[in-house]
Amino acid sequence: MNDPEFNPEEDERSPVETTEWWVACPANMIVWARLQVRESGVSEVLDCDGQVLVYDCEDTARAALMDAEFRALDGLDDDDAEGWGLTLDDLNPPEGEYDEDLVPQMMRALEVPNR
Repeated sequence: MNDPEFNPEEDERSPVETTEWWVACPANMIVWARLQVRESGVSEVLDCDGQVLVYDCEDTARAALMDAEFRALDGLDDDDAEGWGLTLDDLNPPEGEYDEDLVPQMMRALEVPNR
């Protein structure tokens, strides 16, 4: 983040406006990331290790996700999923009330078909 006046500790009380799930499929794995945009514009990404990465704006967070080869779940179609050897029905983001509930679900090995 480049904004010297930005203080994420003061922003924690800003309500979450939107939540999006992002997915990547490296090396026979499904890896999830959750992007939350707060009312203030500050964005947070929960990564598969349980870290919350804070960005000064949504565009910066999205760029970081794309640089890490994640794709927005709501932007995927059948052809995208098929390219990973999946169907859209196979792509169900983690569920839970707290981040601690989500983290164990953020990475999953894909079944490799027998040949």
